[in-house]
Amino acid sequence: MGVKYRINKKGEKIWYIDYYDNRGKRLREAIGTSKKLAETVLQKRKVQIAENKFLDIRRKPKITLKELLNLYLKEYAKPNKRSYKSNLSNAKNLLTYFGENKLAAEITPLDVERFKAYRKQKVKPATVNRDIAFLKHVYTKGIEWGKVFENPAKKVKLFKEDNRRLRFLSHEEIKRLLACANGQFKAILITALHTGMRLSEILNLKWKDIDFETGYITILNSKNGERKDIPLSPTLTQTLKNAIRYVRSEHVFCNKKGEPVKDIRKSFATALSNANITDFRFHDLRHTFASHLVMQGTDLKTIQELLGHKTFEMTLRYSHLSPDHKRKAILNMDTIWTHEKNRQSSLALSD
Repeated sequence: MGVKYRINKKGEKIWYIDYYDNRGKRLREAIGTSKKLAETVLQKRKVQIAENKFLDIRRKPKITLKELLNLYLKEYAKPNKRSYKSNLSNAKNLLTYFGENKLAAEITPLDVERFKAYRKQKVKPATVNRDIAFLKHVYTKGIEWGKVFENPAKKVKLFKEDNRRLRFLSHEEIKRLLACANGQFKAILITALHTGMRLSEILNLKWKDIDFETGYITILNSKNGERKDIPLSPTLTQTLKNAIRYVRSEHVFCNKKGEPVKDIRKSFATALSNANITDFRFHDLRHTFASHLVMQGTDLKTIQELLGHKTFEMTLRYSHLSPDHKRKAILNMDTIWTHEKNRQSSLALSD
């Protein structure tokens, strides 16, 4: 049991009481900005529980799932996340299944499991996982905001994903793809191939993020929330300097009205078809960037930094592409033993 606080958007301390009822169920109540009041209420709850007079009288909030999703999208996803567009799709999937009038507090863990099974019949496990992860975070924020009390998706396990797919373009395929692209779209492809940036990062790229003097692109808020500095190659430098720059827009890739490019799916599909390239996604350009660096001898730690991977395990998928890394390790070990053998021989002669 205890009294804790959290800071809300207005900078206020909102005090909560955390305790267990006489059935062993953990409960938490938001009291307000007064710590003294929170301590008083907690003591009252202790007495009620000890005297077996406690009843959990909290009323379930009447907010619907649709209202909770819209609140999350407006107040959190849109201003804070690069994945806002995909979150819109996640929300649509959830509402299609649960309906617009379903109360958020009425959804149970079993309901979420049934949604998971339903979605698995239609899409890949990885896609289902994105929906479940989104739902979990919506409820997490909803609890923080006092809109719901429990998270029905909290203990729902995600499907095991197959992350072994590693499709990347050969040098010949890269030439064919670029030959089938032109203008701004070609510049987007070159940016992806020379930086390994995600599509969202490229489309959100602004001129202030590019420093031609130091030769770096800076992404302040990458997917893992950390700053990422990417060196500019000569080819990319020239490509960006030649790009049309609209005075009315701060975005590098935008239309004539200065509005940022939002969708390149049609252009990408056409280019792939004309280049006779199959089984390839835009995200695979990121794999192409990393794979060719590894095959040229770049160490995996550098690859991790360039891609912005939060864990080294995410980068290890490229390790098998370095044909010499195991051989080099063995040769280094052989050198060590040879040196030690020679040293021992020298010592024996000196004796």
